Amino acid sequence: MASRFLILCATYLFFFFLAVSSESSGEETIFDVRNYGGRGDGQRDNAFAFAKTWNEACQWSKGSSTVYIPPGIFFIRQKNPNCRTLAMNLGFAFVRSSKIDGLRSVNSKMGHINFFSVQNFNVTGVTITAPGDSPNTDGIKIGKSKDMHIYNVTIGTGDDCIAILDGTTNLNISDVRCGPGHGISVGSLGRNKGEEDVEGLTVRDSVFNGTSDGLRIKTWAKSRSQILVSNFLYDNIQMINVGNPIIIDQQYCPHGLCDSPGKYDSLVQIKDVKYNKIWGTSTSKEALKIECSKTHPCQDVELSNIDLKYVGHDGLVTALCENVGGSVHGKIVPGDCRI
Repeated sequence: MASRFLILCATYLFFFFLAVSSESSGEETIFDVRNYGGRGDGQRDNAFAFAKTWNEACQWSKGSSTVYIPPGIFFIRQKNPNCRTLAMNLGFAFVRSSKIDGLRSVNSKMGHINFFSVQNFNVTGVTITAPGDSPNTDGIKIGKSKDMHIYNVTIGTGDDCIAILDGTTNLNISDVRCGPGHGISVGSLGRNKGEEDVEGLTVRDSVFNGTSDGLRIKTWAKSRSQILVSNFLYDNIQMINVGNPIIIDQQYCPHGLCDSPGKYDSLVQIKDVKYNKIWGTSTSKEALKIECSKTHPCQDVELSNIDLKYVGHDGLVTALCENVGGSVHGKIVPGDCRI
């Protein structure tokens, strides 16, 4: 089996409620971390026990295997004494046909759960929490992965609830409760050479509560990769006091890295993006903001049944749409977006 469990440097604190499993045909065998010396007492170093349990499960060839971690506080000590950067709670790389079910991650030093180059991976019943002002504490981060399904999760952090990076295809997200945090974000994209397309994203039946952003796509203005972002569907999403409920930003260039705002045009092409039944309240007047590249304008953007209200008392809700082509259907509030 090609699965690998990554224990990265720095300190980890986990609340595991069910299991991480690898799916295959045949009878299921349970590998309990307690049988390998694991103790959820919040004191013992479980690094060796976790690694040994995982290795045994991965080497099992007589059917499916499940790594079981019972309720408790499982502490994993720093592995690399020379570690200079803060680490995520949990990372998966090059893992196939697996799932996470019923996990709780609390107060990660950086991101909580990272996925890199995974395939056919399900994430369900997960709860992720960190203070709303804690920087870089992304809930779930995904890159260069395909055929993933994330559903029935609750995420509140100081950064993106879910961050989707380049090379991600066929990602289905549903029943997410996001907030606080920065919403569900695609990108940033285009900054580095050799980035890959992002295709086939569905986000549906979810609620954003008190987030700075809702549904966000961001690409670097000063981009180095000419990639495609396409085939997105956002459907049946409720916004509760969200800063930017719908935003496409192709002028992204933070920390003063672009010498002149508006000087560069993103090389990232965005097309075939559908927003349907997006409703609720915005804390900013500009509840709908689609700013696309002049040289690579957004194509086939579809707005249908949008109903966003501004909670302030200093004006009416507005929209901004630039360099975008597509269509509108049904009720659209704010209605001043011409595409």
